[in-house]
Amino acid sequence: MANKTIIHKKKRSNRFKMPQISLTPLIDTSLTLLIIFMITAPIVQNGIKVDLPQGNSKEVGKQQELVVSMRKDGNLFFNSYPIEKNELVKSIQKALVQREDIPVYIRADESISYGKVIEIVDKLKMAGVKYIAMSTRAIL
Repeated sequence: MANKTIIHKKKRSNRFKMPQISLTPLIDTSLTLLIIFMITAPIVQNGIKVDLPQGNSKEVGKQQELVVSMRKDGNLFFNSYPIEKNELVKSIQKALVQREDIPVYIRADESISYGKVIEIVDKLKMAGVKYIAMSTRAIL
């Protein structure tokens, strides 16, 4: 019995060890992007170059949520995105689904004819807009 060999079986661990993923860089990156978007969003909305007419009145109240911009070259923008005249009504109606009392601000270049501005105002009224405000720049 002395010649008996003892065979030890190694216990194999079948457990799969999950690698530790550090979330700190992911969180830092996402928060940095959030801050960048928060800073640039208001700048982008006012990024469309429109030479507004002068006026004494101020736009008081809430942040301008719905803005239709008209440039002198005839391009039309809705909340800083280019849009065609025939698509404006659909976009406005989609935006007004949540709240119907939101005013729509029109930023029209002062060189645009009055008739073209009224054409857009009519389209907005047909879309169900209750309050339309005309944007002006302050007299210096």
